Amino acid sequence: MKAPELILQHSSAHCKSGTVYRSGESGALVKRIVILGGGFAAMATAQRLERRLLRDEAEFVLISRENFSLFTPMLPEVSSGALDTRDIVTPIRSQLHRTHFILADVTGIDVAAIAVSYTHILTGDKETISYDHIVIAIGAATSTFGLPGVAQRVFALKTLEDAGILRNRFIWLLELADTTTDDAERKRLLTLVVVGGGFTGVETAGEMIELFHSVARFYPNVRKDDVDIVLVEADKTLLPGLPQRMGSYSEHDLRRRGVRVITGDGVRLADDDGLELQSGTRIETRTIIWSAGIKPRSLEGSDALPRRKNGTIVVSNDMSVPGFAGVWALGDCAAIPNEEGGFYPPTAQHAIREGPVLADNIIAVMRGEPTRPFRYKTLGMMASLGARKAVAQLPGNRVLTGFLAWLLWRSYYLSRLPGLDRKIRVAFDWTLELVFPRDISELRVYTRRAQSSAAEDAGLVPKDEVVIK
Repeated sequence: MKAPELILQHSSAHCKSGTVYRSGESGALVKRIVILGGGFAAMATAQRLERRLLRDEAEFVLISRENFSLFTPMLPEVSSGALDTRDIVTPIRSQLHRTHFILADVTGIDVAAIAVSYTHILTGDKETISYDHIVIAIGAATSTFGLPGVAQRVFALKTLEDAGILRNRFIWLLELADTTTDDAERKRLLTLVVVGGGFTGVETAGEMIELFHSVARFYPNVRKDDVDIVLVEADKTLLPGLPQRMGSYSEHDLRRRGVRVITGDGVRLADDDGLELQSGTRIETRTIIWSAGIKPRSLEGSDALPRRKNGTIVVSNDMSVPGFAGVWALGDCAAIPNEEGGFYPPTAQHAIREGPVLADNIIAVMRGEPTRPFRYKTLGMMASLGARKAVAQLPGNRVLTGFLAWLLWRSYYLSRLPGLDRKIRVAFDWTLELVFPRDISELRVYTRRAQSSAAEDAGLVPKDEVVIK
């Protein structure tokens, strides 16, 4: 049987209804479903569609700028060296079997022409693909709220690259601090500020203090009291929006281990020497890690879609975009209404459950059946604090803290990690961490400095120094 052809550009084969002709033995007319993104929501949608639809019912296309899906709950552990970068990524192609994957940056959507434009990551070629149904799951980016000097000076922790950069940064700071003879400069180098006391901020601060305590013995000129990890939260408590006991326990545990926690005070500005808080408090630092907010990623042409003030796409409770047939949105970039009159939070546990419901609703529309609303009651929320401690909100608003909460956190997320090989690798790394200190190798593999050094060592001209006449 001849393999179906994927039509990438508008052609006469594109009917008024949006149905696309695929060549094959049956000569059947099938629908094309295009999914934008490669995160939890996008992958859950694609996997459900593959399970429920036959080959001659629809074709699936997933476009993502990365060829892997990232298990974001474990990013703080990668930044601290507790886990290896490859442990928390799973190739998209190994998770999907019938979906056509395109490694590309989505550059725009034209809802009038029912088409998506994209640029291939490796070749730079620009192409357009038509669709019958489009699923927008492009996620969110870091938001610095326009505060003066912040966007230019902070480190984010949203991507695998962010985690790798931070890990190298921590080791680089220790190396510098060990060699400098200026006590004031050493103090600035080893003062690290985490802004945002939500899940990412609390977990990052906990992992950072674990890293510095674990490797301090390798740096004889760095004293324990030289390291100053500061966690800043504008709200009155850490983990705002969750039971107060979770925030109070987190603050107490982090303080006990040496983290300086500042609550009820937000950031006013940042400059080359540090940051200033709303209260006027000044913190001299060379490293600011920002986890204080997110915003939906921008996509050219999506302005035609209804949006809330925070930029999220307005959807109905079945995750369809009102007034735009065949357009769906979910995950961090969508505002999905809940039964209480609010919106579901942008968390992984919601995204992996939104995907299957959205896929079912697309299938329902294709078959002329009614859609169903997304309904989900949060199982609970957890945050790891490092040092075998965590906090967890259980069903019924019960709170679990300490070692049992940490054990629950690790067990749950290990079970949710895609792929048996990844589960084994993470479990193995966690076991080694109980015995051995964190790795202090500073890896420069992907930096321009590393590439230039490698070229010079090989007797070649570094690529950034080649002059073409």
